[in-house]
Amino acid sequence: MKAIVCVTLKPDVLDPQGKAIQRAAAALGHSAIREVRQGKLFEVEVDAVDRGAAERLLREVAGKLLSNPVIEDFRIERIEA
Repeated sequence: MKAIVCVTLKPDVLDPQGKAIQRAAAALGHSAIREVRQGKLFEVEVDAVDRGAAERLLREVAGKLLSNPVIEDFRIERIEA
């Protein structure tokens, strides 16, 4: 199975990279871009018996390895057979 896991900074964590992107967009004339929050996207291939087993495995790996739980949240965007 293939899954997409998104990791983003928690809302109360400052995001200097996102702010720099927002300022650069404004400098290019795109003042409609109000805020940018950067993150990470992981494509993960997993061998699992079923979707539930895949999700349990992905939650454990994302919570312990792909993200820093102190400053980041994660979400599993999709799991495909």
